[in-house]
Amino acid sequence: MPEVNDPRTRPGRVPGDGTGHGSGAPDRVRESMRVLPRPFAVPLTLLTGRPYAGQRAVHFTPTRHLVNAVMSIACGVALSGTALWAAGWLLVLLLPGWAMTLHGARNLRMMIYHQCAHQNMWRRRGADAALGRLLAAVLLVQDFGRYSVEHVGDHHALHHMTRRDPTVQAVLISLELRPGMSRRQMWRRMLGKVFSPWFHARFLTARFRSYYSFASTGGRVASAAGLVTVAALATWLHLWLFVLLAWVLPMTVLFQMSNVLRLCVKHTFPAPDRTVRRGKAYFAGLTNAIFIGEAAPSPELPRPRRYAAWARWWTRMLLIHFPSRYLVLTGDTVVHDFHHRHPMNKDWANYIFAREEDHRRGSPGWPDYHEVWGLVAAIDLVFDSLREADPEEYHPDRITEVNHRELFMAFDD
Repeated sequence: MPEVNDPRTRPGRVPGDGTGHGSGAPDRVRESMRVLPRPFAVPLTLLTGRPYAGQRAVHFTPTRHLVNAVMSIACGVALSGTALWAAGWLLVLLLPGWAMTLHGARNLRMMIYHQCAHQNMWRRRGADAALGRLLAAVLLVQDFGRYSVEHVGDHHALHHMTRRDPTVQAVLISLELRPGMSRRQMWRRMLGKVFSPWFHARFLTARFRSYYSFASTGGRVASAAGLVTVAALATWLHLWLFVLLAWVLPMTVLFQMSNVLRLCVKHTFPAPDRTVRRGKAYFAGLTNAIFIGEAAPSPELPRPRRYAAWARWWTRMLLIHFPSRYLVLTGDTVVHDFHHRHPMNKDWANYIFAREEDHRRGSPGWPDYHEVWGLVAAIDLVFDSLREADPEEYHPDRITEVNHRELFMAFDD
């Protein structure tokens, strides 16, 4: 992977729309896909995270997102169970079963749980908190009350992308990435963590500790009772293989793999020469939209080349970009920049079109939006920004000066 000198001007990250025409302009990559038949319009918008110019909005509600996530998990577990029951060549159905379970779980965590922490799910504090506590127990992630305080106070306030930010702590402590490392070194270290059994064991232990150390007594008792009940039923009904393969695997190892990749694209690190670290221009520069896909082949290509180009395009969209969106950049994570500009936006459930509308209007009061096309390009951008970051400011030993979390294994999800 080639190195670049300035992570802020590399081709993967473009201001405005990727056209160079500034705020509000249509996107060149997304517009190129309009040559496809009309039935592909909405699926491509949901896949890429970007509507084409003038596209009619598709409306979602918070409850619909919640139901969709739960149904994805239910269908995934059922499909995995069917594969195990049928055995033989039908075991291949475990792959889509795991994918559906993981997709639903990540949507619950990255979108529903997140909005509950902002008291913005249904905008009813009691209902949002109750759902957040339930999801923390089911997903075994950080206690909801503690997460809400840390996320809003340390990630969204003046501590954003400082040593107090959980995202920074996770990158430096859990992934052991450092300023000054080359992009290649960071990729190797990150992928080493993704496929390390020891890393996943420590990660899972940290998830248990982050929940059980701070949850209420009632929450701990209810969660423990649920785990004991599942274990007892699995033993009585001889369903341990089903439980381990249909539920435990996607909710632990696969869930954590997705978490690591998502962590590596959340935010760029500030340049060391930034003396003023406040204001909308500064904070907007730390988050990009991450659109998934690539430009469709030109219709002006000669016929043989055009057929080959379309075959390559469909292969990459289905085998590279779709898994990136479905398993890693789930829900509204593709337009996380909109959330950081408008964290309490009432229309968050329609995140793709809400962000597009704000962009179309010129993002009043904010600088132009920035974006990256593709998961790999987004990771490269973050790694390049970390490489150029201040090594003294982002030295892991200095995190202990401000850290109030458990340092056994910091993680941000």
